[in-house]
Amino acid sequence: MFDDFGGFLMNLIAGLPGIVIAMVIHEYSHARVAYALGDFTPRLQGRLTLNPAAHVDPIGLLMLFVVHFGWAKPVQINPMNFSNPRRDDILVSLAGPASNLIMSFVALVALTLMIKFGLPISDGVFVVFKLIIIYNINFAIFNMLPIPPLDGSHILRNLLPYELARRYEELERYSFIFLIIIIATPILSYVFLPLQRFIFGIFNSIVGILL
Repeated sequence: MFDDFGGFLMNLIAGLPGIVIAMVIHEYSHARVAYALGDFTPRLQGRLTLNPAAHVDPIGLLMLFVVHFGWAKPVQINPMNFSNPRRDDILVSLAGPASNLIMSFVALVALTLMIKFGLPISDGVFVVFKLIIIYNINFAIFNMLPIPPLDGSHILRNLLPYELARRYEELERYSFIFLIIIIATPILSYVFLPLQRFIFGIFNSIVGILL
């Protein structure tokens, strides 16, 4: 029992930076792009900051470690403030996952440079960087799932014809059930693992060419 608790504690410590960074950069990017496109709602709610307190939901963070499913504080936007509501809502939705992929790539570059130049890296530091890379990739993949209210659902909804989009929105009442099903079954592993390996492979190839 104590060994299990020790392993949980070590995973918590090593994974905390990666998860917090993934949450903060994701929500901040939503807020920043929405603000740039004319919606002042994120600014009024204090979301134009990299301060984790503005973006991290403590319960959602804890649930990530306990059941591997959690959440950050969602950034609220008003698409009516955009000059092109459907297009701009897609851009705001893409901003979060895109920022996670960029963060993952930057972490991989930093880790590669430290290794290349022979900087002393402890096992703990290596694991922290590895988890920053993995968690940000996973955060991007998960949020692109077309399940309301995830980013992927916003993108799909805005690409659908109006009537289909309205019917699709009605699925949001069942979103929690859908999420429980994919988390409690192996379905997600068939999506996550191949995509995670594919994205990491691309990043690794690019870094290999650049460095």
